[in-house]
Amino acid sequence: MVLLDMDGTLLDLHFDDFFFRRTVPAAYAAKEGLTVAQATEHVIHAYHQDRGTLAWYDLDHWSERLGLDILGLKETVAHMIRVHPHVLPFLEAVRASGRPIHLVTNAHPRSLAMKLERTPIGEYLTSAITSHEVGWAKEQAGFWPALRERLGFDPATTVLVDDSEPVLEAARVYGIGHLRQVLHPDSGAPPVSGGRFPAMIDFRDLGFPGVPGAGERG
Repeated sequence: MVLLDMDGTLLDLHFDDFFFRRTVPAAYAAKEGLTVAQATEHVIHAYHQDRGTLAWYDLDHWSERLGLDILGLKETVAHMIRVHPHVLPFLEAVRASGRPIHLVTNAHPRSLAMKLERTPIGEYLTSAITSHEVGWAKEQAGFWPALRERLGFDPATTVLVDDSEPVLEAARVYGIGHLRQVLHPDSGAPPVSGGRFPAMIDFRDLGFPGVPGAGERG
């Protein structure tokens, strides 16, 4: 079974980084009569307080906490949503191989719906599951047994591709056998440094049969 993250893995994280670091602080500054710098400091501090929990990914939580229409603000920059290069050939090749592909994301269900409406990735998926449905963020230990109960996968033979090291670590502790970390989640930023997990810049690096250019990069 193949488990794939969405933001930063299949989709360019530049949309989310731009939205949460620029769009939201600018809107909060306008609402509260603050400078953008003051608003950014306040919003980033709030983000850090909830990081790694379901609340951090909950659009309703942030709408209430900041007094903003977060989903409506997302619509104003939704044209920035992009699929990473080489993702669609990979998804096509995996589907052709007969392997099930499950999208496993921390994104809020309404954010997931927005992105599935604007990209073709949903055409290739066996299912799309959010951590909000499962009841735990992917970084939390409770997520993985709950996901296994839902999907019935064998951890030892399951593949997980994600850009988050905390998520990959939680999956490793649970026993997911094949882990890969995406090192270039945001096209607007340089690749991050590799850590404890086998790394990839894009899906050609997996060397999956049927993906153009697979395994060619040194």
